[in-house]
Amino acid sequence: MERPAGVIVEHVNKAFGREKILRDVNFKISAGEIYGIVGNNGSGKTVLMKCICGFLKPDSGTIIVNGKQVGRECDFPDGLGVIIETPGFIPNLSGYKNLKILSSLKARIGKREIVESLKRVGLDAGMKKPVSKYSLGMRQRLGIAQAIMEDPDVLILDEPFNGLDKAGVAKMRELLKELKAQGKSILLASHNAQDIEVLCDAVHEMEDRWE
Repeated sequence: MERPAGVIVEHVNKAFGREKILRDVNFKISAGEIYGIVGNNGSGKTVLMKCICGFLKPDSGTIIVNGKQVGRECDFPDGLGVIIETPGFIPNLSGYKNLKILSSLKARIGKREIVESLKRVGLDAGMKKPVSKYSLGMRQRLGIAQAIMEDPDVLILDEPFNGLDKAGVAKMRELLKELKAQGKSILLASHNAQDIEVLCDAVHEMEDRWE
């Protein structure tokens, strides 16, 4: 029996002026699958992810997340966890307080879920240090915690291992494997070929095809 698709991308095109960033992109990500996306800088990986999240509107094509068409049936898909580019946090607050503020927007989770998400990425929920004093790797861990804290069905992760040391990368790879085993649909962009090889069930290669 075929598993339901968390993400379906069909014939998606996007241009900025004369620059055609996305041209006829097609793929689907089933539940319990990690789908890799690779390509050089400027090939459109981040643009594609922003289209899937509803942050950018494609010029044509269809994107369906959790059964709803993005831009038509929903603006920002429900059940979506996202890291795109550098996560932005309030610098003078702790990691826990940042996540508490973000969680209040939907009011679906409480302290237990926030603490658990921080624990899963290797951060201490009781740490008072403001985010401005975090290393790049700690900020990245906090971004991952934010993406997973509401237990989303679909994760869109743009270079989630940036700034992590070897141990941190290993821990985050294990976390993604756990999330996959729970039936999450995960789209992963990484410059590290080993991340893609170790984690991904399938890969979509973005081409530099601007005109």
